[in-house]
Amino acid sequence: MANKNEKKVKVYKSKKKRTPEIKIIQDLQAKYDSIDESKIQKFTDLPLSTQTLKGLKDSEYVDLTDIQRQSIGLALKGNDILGAAKTGSGKTLAFLIPVMEILYCKQWTRLDGLGALIITPTRELAYQIYETLRKVGRYHDISAGLIIGGKDLHFEKKRLDQCNIIICTPGRLLQHMDENPLFDCVNMKILVLDEADRCLDMGFEKTMNSIIENLPPERKTLLFSATQTKSVKDLARLSLKDPLYISVHENAAHTTPEGLQQSYIVCELEEKLAMLWSFIRNHLKQKIIVFFSSCKQVKYIFEAFCRMRPGVSLLSLYGTLHQLKRMSIYESFCKKQHAVLFATDIAARGLDFPAVNWVVQMDCPEDVNAYIHRAGRTARFQSGGESLLVLLPSEEKIVDQLKERKIPINMIKINPNKLQSPQRKLEALLARDVALKESAQRAFVAYVKSVFLMKDKSIFNVHALNTDAFARSLGLAIPPRIRFLQRMQKNSKQDQANKKDTKEANSLIQNFSKSQSDSEEDEDESDENGISKREHVGEDESSEEECVNKNEKLNRKRDLNNFGNNDVDDDDDDGDILTIKRKNIEIDDIPSDDLDELNDGSLKSKSKKAVTKAALAKKILKKKIVPNKKINFDEEGQEVVDPTKSKISDLAKQYENEEASGINIEVAKQVLKEEDRFDKQRFREKIREKHREEKRKLKAQKKAEREEKENEEDESGGESGEESGDSYEPDLSWLPDPDKIYGKREGSDEEKEEGINESSFKAQSDDSSMESDEDQIHRPPKRKLITQDEHKKKKRKQKTSTSEDDNLHADEELALQLLRA
Repeated sequence: MANKNEKKVKVYKSKKKRTPEIKIIQDLQAKYDSIDESKIQKFTDLPLSTQTLKGLKDSEYVDLTDIQRQSIGLALKGNDILGAAKTGSGKTLAFLIPVMEILYCKQWTRLDGLGALIITPTRELAYQIYETLRKVGRYHDISAGLIIGGKDLHFEKKRLDQCNIIICTPGRLLQHMDENPLFDCVNMKILVLDEADRCLDMGFEKTMNSIIENLPPERKTLLFSATQTKSVKDLARLSLKDPLYISVHENAAHTTPEGLQQSYIVCELEEKLAMLWSFIRNHLKQKIIVFFSSCKQVKYIFEAFCRMRPGVSLLSLYGTLHQLKRMSIYESFCKKQHAVLFATDIAARGLDFPAVNWVVQMDCPEDVNAYIHRAGRTARFQSGGESLLVLLPSEEKIVDQLKERKIPINMIKINPNKLQSPQRKLEALLARDVALKESAQRAFVAYVKSVFLMKDKSIFNVHALNTDAFARSLGLAIPPRIRFLQRMQKNSKQDQANKKDTKEANSLIQNFSKSQSDSEEDEDESDENGISKREHVGEDESSEEECVNKNEKLNRKRDLNNFGNNDVDDDDDDGDILTIKRKNIEIDDIPSDDLDELNDGSLKSKSKKAVTKAALAKKILKKKIVPNKKINFDEEGQEVVDPTKSKISDLAKQYENEEASGINIEVAKQVLKEEDRFDKQRFREKIREKHREEKRKLKAQKKAEREEKENEEDESGGESGEESGDSYEPDLSWLPDPDKIYGKREGSDEEKEEGINESSFKAQSDDSSMESDEDQIHRPPKRKLITQDEHKKKKRKQKTSTSEDDNLHADEELALQLLRA
């Protein structure tokens, strides 16, 4: 028993007491004040939780960068920070580690809701931060959510209240704030803006103001960017409390990373595509990012180069792609060793593509900050890289601005022997593929518009572009129309004409006022000298008439200039541009209303308005012009009303002309009944006409059959119309004439019957002629069915008579032969 007790004691001694988590947190917070940035070299030197250190070790993060060394300790102490550092210097971990540690020290759970909000300008950057947080914070008990556009909104709504850290873009976050009742940021402790200068600029200004209004004022705020904002206005609206500005590279020799070799070339606009094609063909075993200024350019260049097959993998990343497609392109380019990525500026900020060799900027960046972020996609975290900027001769001034910001850049020249122009191949591709041709046209217009919309007009001059040659270099035989430039030129010409007209009008008014003052002085002198005033009055009236005539001519001239101009409203008063220097001018010819306006002061010119479709429609309604209406007139000049398209009854016409609002149901019923009566009558007439047409066709068919029958009888060689129908009877022409043998006989019964038939037919015709006119019109003529029956009977009797004659003749011959014998 004693031995057993001893063993139990030993077991109890081997167990260690687990220190409570609250005490560990208190020990960590006590070490925050003793952090010395100069002595810290590794993450293990910082007072961090074991979960964070383990996640950093598994992700192979060991050494601290300059921005991480100086900002993490200050953020843990609870200061607001403005962090600025070069691209690729590790700013993501500089704010993710303080976020995790602060929530860990507060023992944040899912029941506490939202604790930290990280806002980024692009979806790809938000996705990259989310993946980094998943790797580093895998051992923490904190939940995180990615809220970006292009994903399932309803899926995000249901799970938003369970997220402690939300990584998002401004637009989707504001949508959840407005629409999602589960979104609650009352307990939020930390706000982080990555690429803060882009989040706070004009593009996101309204969205960010709305977001900041919904956030609690008591919070910690961390701002990080390679080109940090120092605007007092931006910092004031974020409600920062004594922020610390950390710029580790402000005193450095260069703004860009030291391992980045930067150069630029100057070439014409039509040579850009040939230069890019040749560059890709000569760098097939490298990883390249090519930046363009618009999505449509990226789309066309990617499609065209894929058809021509340069020999390297091609990818494209731009804003109009579906979000899942964008994420798959981002991941595949990160994994590839040799590839070319055509991209817009959505790939210019914050994205960490590993082992990028070249960054080629085909279009000049908007400003120096845009250049820094584009070029910063290579030479990241102690690695090397090269940057190439392609400039037009008119854009070469930006080089001076780059050198002022301590960016070392050198000029290089293209070897013309290595240039390979793809123009012929592109022309052949566009001739075969209409969709690719339309894509080229859109890319052409998008580039010109991007140059036109740039702020710095000293660098970007849209009129210096050789658009025809640029269109040919894209493979287009005919350059597309640039409508916005045409409208701009038209408006500028109109403004110049208006300014000229106002100057002429002002000069006329000045001359008129001078002549009026002179006439008044002459009148005073004439009064003193006793000279009659009529001569002066006549002179004054003539001068007034001349001035009014000049004004009328000027107005007519302006009317002619404005005639047919779509950008100017025809209803504007042309006389409003006239201004006068003196107020009290007595002119008898001018109406009293105009004099009141002149007494009020100088007339102000109305701003010219662009005629919209709604305004044109209103004008047409005022003039009561009905479009697509065709009016037919008869020989007498009266309008022929189409009953199928217009109302016929007087009640319907009266109802249409009434301007009362709404629909009177009772009157509408009466109108429908009246119109229905006319419709039924029209339908009956239509049916009657159809029956008449069928009868006419039937008569014509019977007549044709009768004529055809008669023609057949004539061809068979019948002697009479009656006998021709019996062509099947035997030929009896060889028989002797019985009249010669037996003498002439009296009329046979058939002839008597024929006479009776003829007389009856005549009687019938006489009776029919005596019928009234109404019967002749409305009653169809009687068919001669009786005569036809008699005709058939007559044929039968002829057959029997001929057979009897034949028998009698045969008996007679037999008797004659017997007598002779």
